[in-house]
Amino acid sequence: MSWPLVKLLAVAPVAPLNPLESCLPEQDDCWLLNLDQVEANSGRVFSRLRVALDEMSSSTHAFGPQHVLYSKLRPNLNKVVVPDEYGYCTSELVPLLPDKERLDRDYLAFYLRSPDFVNWAVGKTAGAKMPRLSMQLFGERTIPLPSLPIQRHIAQMLEQADLLRRQAQQLEAELDRLAQALFLEMFGDYRQQTAENFVPLAEVADVVSGVAKGSKLSGAVRTLPYLRVANVQDGFLDLSEIKEIEATERDIKKYRLKAGDILMTEGGDFDKLGRGAMWSGEIAECIHQNHIFRVRLSDGYEPRFFECYLRTPMVKTYFLGCAKKTTNLASINMSQLKALPTPKEPLGRQKQFVAALHKIEAQRQITRSQQAELEQAFQSLMQRAFKGELAPKLA
Repeated sequence: MSWPLVKLLAVAPVAPLNPLESCLPEQDDCWLLNLDQVEANSGRVFSRLRVALDEMSSSTHAFGPQHVLYSKLRPNLNKVVVPDEYGYCTSELVPLLPDKERLDRDYLAFYLRSPDFVNWAVGKTAGAKMPRLSMQLFGERTIPLPSLPIQRHIAQMLEQADLLRRQAQQLEAELDRLAQALFLEMFGDYRQQTAENFVPLAEVADVVSGVAKGSKLSGAVRTLPYLRVANVQDGFLDLSEIKEIEATERDIKKYRLKAGDILMTEGGDFDKLGRGAMWSGEIAECIHQNHIFRVRLSDGYEPRFFECYLRTPMVKTYFLGCAKKTTNLASINMSQLKALPTPKEPLGRQKQFVAALHKIEAQRQITRSQQAELEQAFQSLMQRAFKGELAPKLA
């Protein structure tokens, strides 16, 4: 189906509010939105920070419930927010003002989150340390513009599909909370325990970085699968896309993964800092890149126990406290990881925990499989939506 293609900024110009003109309701404090409070792909806001108006930075943008907030910063190009109240946001979020006579706000938000648009935006970013999408390039990009009734129909269909996806995510989150509650019940809150109950990680594990992509190789090389930061999630591995790399036999021997290895990310977004997951030998021969640490525990530790320990508030606080931080990014180094306080728990107690955890893990695997199917269906639906395949009867 052929719909008119219109340049984005022609129907959704950058138009932040001007607080000096009293665009914001009179109040003592206001919502301040930062990128780390926004969930990728869905635009869901995790938490709302209230800040006194006289403390608001001049580098923020004011917005209202008529805007769509678009992140121009990679890797946050799929963070698009449809706000429901007035507030201020980081300058990395751009307040777009859809022309209400021509463009539905929810339709625009779904379009900006669509795989085709996100992939295009990623390819257009520029900058060494913090790549961004130029708003000039953004403005030249076109959006399919059917009638408003069709736009609303598409947005409603995508919202319903997104709801199913979110429900599956919520079920997985509940299972995660159950696992964390089990861990807390069996081992207590490590933040309340004394130093003699811990040892540095380096005393009970071998910790190494990985192979550097693009480095000069000397001697014979061969190609094999390797894991990237995107593959290591918080408590599980996403192996839906595995890339390959050339490596020498020496590096392959050094970095080859073994079942029971814990893989940890050095950083990125704050939510990526120090997250870890266990390798179970899913691929016969696989190595990992240098932005991932490999932790190989001694015989006195159950890998699943340590994986769950990494998700505790104590570990999160430790990494945030020692990490090198910029505006939206944080990272840890090898020395900081090796110094991580690691609890001295009897191996038998660890094994009891892992046995109880297996039942939760079995249900979680089913949930993740369902979630992957829903995610694939949702992405396919978004691609079809903007090709005109979801509204033939309204055309």
